[in-house]
Amino acid sequence: MMRETDRPTRRSIVRLGALLGATALTPGLGACVADGLVTGAVVTPERQSALDVMPVLLVATTRKPVGSPPKAPYFSSERGRGLSFAEVRLSPPDRSLIGKVSSVVTGDWTIGAVPKVETGGAAADAFAQAALGRDVLIYVHGYRESFESAAVSAARLSDGIRFRGVSGLFTWPSAAATFDYGYDRESALWSRDAFEDLLKALVASPSGGRINLVAHSMGTLLTLETLRMLRAEAGEAAMARIGAVVLAAPDIDIDLFTKGVERLGPDVNKITVISSTNDRALSLSSTIAGGVVRAGAADRERLEALGVRVADASDYGGGLINHDLFLSNPEVQGVVKRAVARAGGGA
Repeated sequence: MMRETDRPTRRSIVRLGALLGATALTPGLGACVADGLVTGAVVTPERQSALDVMPVLLVATTRKPVGSPPKAPYFSSERGRGLSFAEVRLSPPDRSLIGKVSSVVTGDWTIGAVPKVETGGAAADAFAQAALGRDVLIYVHGYRESFESAAVSAARLSDGIRFRGVSGLFTWPSAAATFDYGYDRESALWSRDAFEDLLKALVASPSGGRINLVAHSMGTLLTLETLRMLRAEAGEAAMARIGAVVLAAPDIDIDLFTKGVERLGPDVNKITVISSTNDRALSLSSTIAGGVVRAGAADRERLEALGVRVADASDYGGGLINHDLFLSNPEVQGVVKRAVARAGGGA
């Protein structure tokens, strides 16, 4: 039982929001993060990502759409009626020297337009049709994220690993507010059925490619739970279409994580966990949750014993937070890229 002194306080929740919402400041590193297979990497020139050539992000969401026709911010923090689909037009960052300097202040990827939103039973099929015949990379965000911030993170991830397939985002109704950790967690779990519907539509597509999933923080709970459901209901044939599953800084009780992984059987070998024992955001989340260690901050040996691949980034973060290294550090992004490449999924 949680002691009275262990109960979350207003101050602790504020700190959690600040930590989870901050961008880690990390210096360059001389070698890539080891992920159990590669201890270093030769840096070679990279071609453009497919997203940089055609900046369209496929979005599936359980958020409530804003406006008809759509208007900014396009999707709110409220829970919608079922799944919605949209092809979001992005504006890529300015690659010039002046643009790189100004991006420190103004940001990089931005949302240009959302021409239309399709909501209802056909949304999942519309997403699958838009991705037809190509590998897909779907990003699932974490706590305290708006639709805009989640879309930008999805773009940064896909472009950062030079993904050659279709870039996608599954975004659930985060309140994007410091004091709504509980609302966010419930909203993530509430979105499981919709996420499963999307994955079922993608795996049922006869000429589709690999479906790669990268989830961050609280989004890893949604992802792991949905994969459990997919395997139980659609079987091994459906799971065969799932490529890499990267869980970055998973904000999941280690005991719950263990149970979820065990239910995946042999498909556990698809999972790569990016962990860090000095992730301060997960440390505070553990305190709020009653002291049980989060999977993303667990010892490498404990995670590897479950059969997952582990990229221990504990020694690679130079910032105070170390919670989103997969977005801010090229070497850690290399872990995601290798995981997708191993799965034959477009990197």
